[in-house]
Amino acid sequence: MSDSDDLKARLDNLIRIGIALSGETNIDVLLEMIVDESRRLTHADGGTLYIVRHDGRCLDWKILQNDTLGTRMGGASGMPIEKSGLPPVPLIVDGQINLKHVSAYVVNTGEVVNIPDVYEAKGYDFRGTRRYDETTGYRSRSMLVVPLRNQQGEIVGVLQLLNAKDATGKQFIAFSEAYENFISSLASQAAVAITNAHLIQNLSQLFNSFIETTATAIDEKSPYTAGHVRRVAKLTMMIAETINQKKEGMWGRVQFKPEELEELRIAAWMHDVGKMTTPEYVVDKATKLETITDRIETVRTRYEVFKRDVQIATFKKKLDLSRDEFHQARCAEIEAHLQAELANLQAELDFVVRCNTGGEFMADADLARLKEIASKTFEMDGKTHARLTPDEVYNLSIRKGTLTDEERKVINNHAAVSIKMLLQMPFSKGLNHVPQYAGGHHEKLNGKGYPQGLAAIELPLQARILAVADVFEALTASDRPYRKPIPLSQALRIMGFMVKDGELDPKIVDLVKEGGLLMAYAQEELVADQIDVTL
Repeated sequence: MSDSDDLKARLDNLIRIGIALSGETNIDVLLEMIVDESRRLTHADGGTLYIVRHDGRCLDWKILQNDTLGTRMGGASGMPIEKSGLPPVPLIVDGQINLKHVSAYVVNTGEVVNIPDVYEAKGYDFRGTRRYDETTGYRSRSMLVVPLRNQQGEIVGVLQLLNAKDATGKQFIAFSEAYENFISSLASQAAVAITNAHLIQNLSQLFNSFIETTATAIDEKSPYTAGHVRRVAKLTMMIAETINQKKEGMWGRVQFKPEELEELRIAAWMHDVGKMTTPEYVVDKATKLETITDRIETVRTRYEVFKRDVQIATFKKKLDLSRDEFHQARCAEIEAHLQAELANLQAELDFVVRCNTGGEFMADADLARLKEIASKTFEMDGKTHARLTPDEVYNLSIRKGTLTDEERKVINNHAAVSIKMLLQMPFSKGLNHVPQYAGGHHEKLNGKGYPQGLAAIELPLQARILAVADVFEALTASDRPYRKPIPLSQALRIMGFMVKDGELDPKIVDLVKEGGLLMAYAQEELVADQIDVTL
């Protein structure tokens, strides 16, 4: 091959490598690629890549390769370089820049170092290299050390190539000036690629931190839902990963790609973002009469007034009997009547307080008794008033839970708001289904869910998974104000009813019921008393 052909081949390789580097965002793969391609261009027997630590005080080993010794560590090799015990290279020693270690010298000066034979080199400390050679029987000879300088002029790392080979591949020779120029060019491209990959990685970390911080803020808005989003996200990913592990049956045909798992994870973390707009008094409504405060205290005060009025009326009757010769017997009768009325008032109050707590279902008999109590009146300031106001009766008559229909609509609206908010976010192509998955966690297969009332055929698998995770977490959570944490068996039974009603995907519910997934989640997130099943 002529010199011109050789030059053209190297330039073609350099262009090819540059294109490959610019398209790689995985840091480990990228760093390994830089060393691989640099060694291929220069026929180097070994190569090392260092990255400048964030604090700028030392170099960390990232890639270590040597063909003769069969060494390949770091990057995507599967052999973590951290386990090698190699110490970081200090850039500053005793307050002075380190010019003794050749890689530190290159960082501190920005110069390229090309050494024909390290054993004859002056000005550098190669004692570590000599000890390494003595231990392994290797002979380090030529070395080319190049700074990785990015587009901002910052040196982000060092590429160190060892022992260029001659045409036969049997002799170690010095790195030529041509090699030096090519590697310097490649190092610049590599530095830009590393900087871009780090930027993408940092942006991803920032985005994830923002998502999780937002979710935490939503949970912290209500002391009764703290941890809800985290638990839903956790269970969602456990279900998805379990599906990926299945190799047979219907799930064997489903395989979520890494980018699809990331999309689902973000959707799970953002599924309740619309609750930012939900009033706190609705989110935190622990009892039926609660608004800013629990109005049951107003009812209690009112009943204390009723008792006082009965007692005052009784005392007046007794005073009127003071001259009656049979007043003692009559007083005893009046006193008995008083105690009966007080007991009746207390029973009414106890019943109203019990109605206020909410629950799974309110019986028709309880509703009838509530209306009977509300129909009773009392006098105050010359006016007649009902014992319970119409709004109190309306709230206390809630059949299930603590929310009125209007308040439930406010709560339910968070799903529509979540979709609206997420659609305004500029998600990348790989995340464009996040609004759909997150906004569909309250949809039902029978089309009776909200906010869009989607039919089963319109609900993707990811939205169905998130819906099951949301329901299961809500059933088993131990931080709900209106009920005690229910046992696992009861939660599974309720989910079974929801499957029969066409609300949840039966295949996903069956998957959740599998021992490994279910018990792993239960042991980590449920209290011990709730775990009453063994699978």
